[in-house]
Amino acid sequence: MSNNKKSKNSRAKQNRKLFARILTVIFALVFFVFIFDFARIAITGQAKGENLDYRTKFKYTKKSSLVAKRGNIYDDNGDVVAADAGEFSIYAILDKQNKDKNGKDNYVVDKNKTAQVLSKYLSLSENEIKKYLTPNKKVFQVEFGTAGKNLSLHVKDQIEKEKLPGIAFEKTPSRSYPNGVFATNLVGITKISNKEDVNDTQKIEGIMGVEQYFNKTLKGTDGEKISKVDSRGAELPETKVVTKQSQNGSDVYLTLDTKMQDYLEILMSQIQTNYQPLQLQAVVMDSKSGAIKAMSQRPTFNPTTLAGINNSWRNTQVEDQFEPGSVMKILTLSASIDSGNYDPDGFYNSGKIEVADRTISDWNGRGWGTIPFNQAFPRSSNVGMVNLEQQMGADTWDKYLKKFHLAKKTGIELPNESTGKIQFENKSDQAMTSFGQSINVNNMQMLQAVSAIANDGEMVKPYIVDKIYNPNTGKTKKTKKENVGQPISKKTAKQVLSAMEDVVYKKYGSGQSYQIPGYKLGVKTGTAQIASPNGGYLTGNSNYIFSVMGILPSDNPKYLVYITMKQPQNMTKPAETILSEIFNPLALRLMKSDTTIEAENQNISDNQIHVPNLIGQSLDDAKKKLSDNSLTPVVIGTGSEVVQQLPRANEMMLKDQKVVLMTNGAMTMPDITGWSKSDVLKLSEITGKKIKISGSGYVVSQSVAEGTSLTETKEINVNLKDK
Repeated sequence: MSNNKKSKNSRAKQNRKLFARILTVIFALVFFVFIFDFARIAITGQAKGENLDYRTKFKYTKKSSLVAKRGNIYDDNGDVVAADAGEFSIYAILDKQNKDKNGKDNYVVDKNKTAQVLSKYLSLSENEIKKYLTPNKKVFQVEFGTAGKNLSLHVKDQIEKEKLPGIAFEKTPSRSYPNGVFATNLVGITKISNKEDVNDTQKIEGIMGVEQYFNKTLKGTDGEKISKVDSRGAELPETKVVTKQSQNGSDVYLTLDTKMQDYLEILMSQIQTNYQPLQLQAVVMDSKSGAIKAMSQRPTFNPTTLAGINNSWRNTQVEDQFEPGSVMKILTLSASIDSGNYDPDGFYNSGKIEVADRTISDWNGRGWGTIPFNQAFPRSSNVGMVNLEQQMGADTWDKYLKKFHLAKKTGIELPNESTGKIQFENKSDQAMTSFGQSINVNNMQMLQAVSAIANDGEMVKPYIVDKIYNPNTGKTKKTKKENVGQPISKKTAKQVLSAMEDVVYKKYGSGQSYQIPGYKLGVKTGTAQIASPNGGYLTGNSNYIFSVMGILPSDNPKYLVYITMKQPQNMTKPAETILSEIFNPLALRLMKSDTTIEAENQNISDNQIHVPNLIGQSLDDAKKKLSDNSLTPVVIGTGSEVVQQLPRANEMMLKDQKVVLMTNGAMTMPDITGWSKSDVLKLSEITGKKIKISGSGYVVSQSVAEGTSLTETKEINVNLKDK
């Protein structure tokens, strides 16, 4: 072997020894660091700044919320308007490896049988269910679309009795609105929060109306449960559980009168169908206390199906502000009389008047010649009101606007109340406020201001909550009547009320359409122009906000009725006639209600029947009850439990009339051949669907076939003919 080879072998051995020594040193250092770190963790109980004992406890400790029960909402009679109602979603497990807690197979074993059974309870055919159960790719579980959601406890129980392997349910909190379209925008709705939370802490939050305004009061306070679990997350038996008890939400009682509210909803639907206004509002207020007895608007929506909600996402009575038009003249006349500037026997030239750079005209364009001031109000003369404003002066008029609390929130218990606005910078604006232009208000502000006329000069605040009951303490908080000022004297109020009577009963009065035989009342009509996006005001016979404010009965005021209607698209009658179709029957029922309710109960004809309460009952039981009472059931939907009915429980009906029942299944179209117009309107109200009615008499054809799902249907066309 050469010296070179020996030298190379020697160097290789030395390199290997050196590498081995280095590797030994590295391993020793790593081992030393590991031992040091282990000792440090053992001594301090921390790693990377975290407490390991806490992390271990956290891993094997489970916290879960004890969700408080949301309080109910009731009407003034104690009947439920909104209540908690758990709903369920159904799903099917397809993974053949899945076992239940007892180790048994827990997946869909027989897809044909499962589809056949489920088709009895879901609004799906056997073939549609089979498609869901046979997905294109491997999945653990499947759901059944909208047909498998929002199932009631009754339907869930019925399916569970079938003992289908692999079929399971997920509970979600929900809210029940058994009255359907019933002051919907006032009552409001809820939505599910924490929707992705897997720890059963889902709850509902109010997002509109009373549900939103009183959300904290209604939802209560959640409790908490803490328990020990194993590595799989299963709760260990006999471990200590620390519980913080939940506090259930309080119950809210509204001032709404259910019978009056139901009647108003029917009247509103008729006007909406016949004249198609872009907006329609009506409200009834107790003039002595300020309690709101009925409130409705169109468009509105069905809180159960949410049909129509995209066009009605607010309470226009409170959130919208508008120029009130001639109804404002009630306050102008009040200020003129109360300030000592009114001369009823003085004369003025009607027709036109120049104010600064503006010409102001009477509504008919020509006026009535030279007339006394005591005719200005009943004739609804703009020029007359401008004269009154100029006689008392802008400063005095401004003082009364403030005394009536205009451009100031009323504080009614509803969210997003608008403030309003008064333009008062120049003489023409000051003059125009006297007849309801250059000033914006909401409906509650007008009711509050006019309450002074009906209440001997005292102004009362509108309110919608009668009382709140706390089930945790057993205490009830009652709402008290609130006087918010006395802008005018009792004497002035009497004079203005007399002038409102002249509007109805004088031959030159603008409100003769509102006469009701046997009763005396006072009103003021209004026709407010609508501002154009391009400046100025819109033109055309229907481009106005038409309104009427009524005090009734005028000899002993009990109620204020305020109705506004914006831009009717099918204006086949004068505005006063259209509004009277709501105002007159509603006012008549209000004025008769104090004396005839008991008499009606005592003198029920043999041909009249009280409608039974069918909400929550099985469909079969409900149909039998109606048949036993000589009433005809009409079923909307594929479910087996009644969730809504029209007419409502305890209302009076003639024998053989139809009672519409909505079930918890998919909403479907019935055969309405031979139905009257009033029955068709019931269908529209309970489904929330727009129904366009042509002709008169009874239904001879319908654009949507019997059995068709109404989920995506926007409009139904119906033709009527006389028999």
